[in-house]
Amino acid sequence: MKLVFATHNKNKFHEVKSMMPDHIELLSLDDIDCFDDIPETEDTIEGNALLKARFIKENYNIDCFADDTGLEVEALDNAPGVYSARYAGPDCKAEDNILKLLTEMDQIGNRKARFMTAISLSIDDQEHMFLGICTGMIIEKPRGSMGFGYDPIFQPNGFESTFSEMSLEQKSEIGHRGKAIQKLIAFLSGV
Repeated sequence: MKLVFATHNKNKFHEVKSMMPDHIELLSLDDIDCFDDIPETEDTIEGNALLKARFIKENYNIDCFADDTGLEVEALDNAPGVYSARYAGPDCKAEDNILKLLTEMDQIGNRKARFMTAISLSIDDQEHMFLGICTGMIIEKPRGSMGFGYDPIFQPNGFESTFSEMSLEQKSEIGHRGKAIQKLIAFLSGV
């Protein structure tokens, strides 16, 4: 089965591809020559995932799935949430987002946070949604060199390591994206 994962993010693609069973040939947007700027204009993580999957299905007529992920910090009214990737501005880097978040949390005692991933699957003219959540806390200084995004400052509950200090396999097993992908794979195994 060929399936497009609607992303240009090589780190994210590698992470998801490593979890896919052999019978699913995973393609990226680069593989289908899609270089369009797909809008993310919804105000929810689920809405953005759905927008991206619909865009690919409607414009390329191929089965696909898209994800959107957000980091929700309890003490910041669940910010950055849907704006996680551009929290420090439209052309910011992950380091900029981390610095802004840590600065905002400087005097805050409540460090509770959660990552949420929504995956929208568009297949056989039907749409399906899969969610994955990982709870944890924001640490005070970045640690680790693996992963991407907010991984260096997110420590999942029950672990002493941040996502950036974990192997890809361990992060995939306990993380938000991994949980959502496992639901997707279980669904596709029944198709």
